[in-house]
Amino acid sequence: MARRFPLAGLLRLRHTEQDRAAATLATANERVRDAADARIAARRSLADSEDTQPIQDAATLSAVAAARAATRGMLEELDAVVQNRRADADRAQRDYTATRRAAVGLEKLEGKHDEQQAAEELRTEQNALDEIAARRRTEGGAR
Repeated sequence: MARRFPLAGLLRLRHTEQDRAAATLATANERVRDAADARIAARRSLADSEDTQPIQDAATLSAVAAARAATRGMLEELDAVVQNRRADADRAQRDYTATRRAAVGLEKLEGKHDEQQAAEELRTEQNALDEIAARRRTEGGAR
């Protein structure tokens, strides 16, 4: 009977860590996309406000200027949010890569262990067959 891979529990833990890191990475990438979409929407809003009807009085001009200034401020804040979320996504990617590398190392060890166990089983089986054949030869001759 083949021996169980001695690090199987650690390998399961590494796979769990890898799955968690992959989920974190997916969430971080989704947050980056959401922030980028909000930034694009704000830019479109700013561009659309510039294409409006001609301004007739000072109060309207003042209101439009205030709205544009607020939109520009919002764009700057969204740029900062996008940068922060990209940094979070980069960290999540590094974490995922590290956990994947750890899991792959153990998977390779498990593969070597399985190969060694298979070779050992073949040797044991071959030894048993050789012993049976030798016993037949000594007990009654070849058939």
